[in-house]
Amino acid sequence: MAYKVGDVFYLGLDATITAAGTGATTAQLDLSAYINPIPAKGRGSGLAIYKVHYDVSPSTTGGEGMKLAETGAFRGGLVAGAGLGNNATGVVTPTGVQQPSAENALAIFGFDYYGPKSTVANASTPGGMFRSTYLEPSKEVPYIVVRDNVCLVLEMIDLSPSVADMTVNMRLECEVVTLTSQFMTQLLRTQTV
Repeated sequence: MAYKVGDVFYLGLDATITAAGTGATTAQLDLSAYINPIPAKGRGSGLAIYKVHYDVSPSTTGGEGMKLAETGAFRGGLVAGAGLGNNATGVVTPTGVQQPSAENALAIFGFDYYGPKSTVANASTPGGMFRSTYLEPSKEVPYIVVRDNVCLVLEMIDLSPSVADMTVNMRLECEVVTLTSQFMTQLLRTQTV
């Protein structure tokens, strides 16, 4: 797959985990304008996601860094076709193929986030924020979405946000790609769960 800078565009989405909340938070991005998985005359279209960028902030615009006293920790990720919609913290419980996991064939991107104070035993000692990306697409091997949505899924690990709401802002580097019937057969084999 060739990465053509002139054909790449950005899509974005965000979700906010409520301070002192528990459970999951989700946001859904409708991709139906970019996806046509049923090839007409042997050709359809899918959305290639080459790279995903994200930040975690107490500001909905992402313009602030996390507070030093934050202890919140969560797992986040993008999942193709999860169909969860936009849900406030604790309203929905993702299960199975709706959860970000390196084992899930529908997971596009995944990371774990630990607030600065969650990484130390003594809450009065400053710690260090910890972000661990465990799954990501690349320019050489993009994730080709052939479903009509992707969902940002944020699931609390142990600790809920303690200081302020946490907003995760995401930017996806994307390109609409043509799918031949042979390519579609391969994608259906690898992304059918």
